[in-house]
Amino acid sequence: MKTKIFCDIADLSSIKKFNKFKIVKGFTTNPSLMRKAGAKDYKLYSKEILKICRNKPISFEVFADDEKSMIEQGKKINTWGKNIYVKVPVVNSSNKFTGSVIKELNNKNIKLNITAVYTAKQTARILKVINKKTKVIISIFAGRAADSGKDPIPEFVKSVKLAKNFKNVEILWASVREPYNYLQAKQLGCHIITIPPSIIEKIQKFGKSFDKLTQETVIAFLIDSKKSKFKI
Repeated sequence: MKTKIFCDIADLSSIKKFNKFKIVKGFTTNPSLMRKAGAKDYKLYSKEILKICRNKPISFEVFADDEKSMIEQGKKINTWGKNIYVKVPVVNSSNKFTGSVIKELNNKNIKLNITAVYTAKQTARILKVINKKTKVIISIFAGRAADSGKDPIPEFVKSVKLAKNFKNVEILWASVREPYNYLQAKQLGCHIITIPPSIIEKIQKFGKSFDKLTQETVIAFLIDSKKSKFKI
C-alpha cells in the first residue's frame, strides 16, 4: 500500500507552491497553523485556501469546545467545499470523548478527520461510533508522543490492524519530526502522513548515498570555516 503525503500548512503562498507538487495528495490545517498564517476571519481565510486547493482533500478543524457547538461548526465547515474533511478532536478540553459529535456528523455523511489521537484505545472508541461508508481519517500524533518519551509505534500497529475492517477509514501519521518518519509510516501501513513543507522538500531528495552525504557534509564545514576566516 502506498502512503499518501499531505502537507500540513495554512500559509496561502505555501499552499499555492505545494499544491503543484505531484507528491502532495492533500492538505491539513488546524487553528494554530491558521493563526500563525495571519488568519483573522476563519471562514474567509478557509475560502481563500479553497480557491487554491480545489480538488485535493483538505481538513479544517472545529474550534468549539462543547458538543452542540462542535456539531454546528462541523456542519457549516462541510458546506464550504466537497473536498473538505471536518477535523474534530477526539476529546474536548475537559478530556471528554467527542463520540456523540463524531457519530452525528458521520451519520450525516460528513467526511471527518479525528485529530489529537494518541492511542489504539482511542482508535477503537472512534470505530465503535462510525459507519462503514462515510470517509474517516484518524490522525495519530507520533511526534508529540515521542517528545514525551512514549513509543508511538505500537499504537500505530494496533490502530492500523483495527482499521482493516473499515474500508472507509484511513490512519494518518501526524506531528512529523524528521523525513525518516515517512519511511516508518510506510512500513507500518499508514494510509497517510501529514508533513510540514520543509520536510517534504527533504523527502524529495531521498536516495543519496552515504558517501555523497559524507562529502556534502565536509564541504559545508569547509565553506563555513572559510567564510568565518578561521585560523589556528
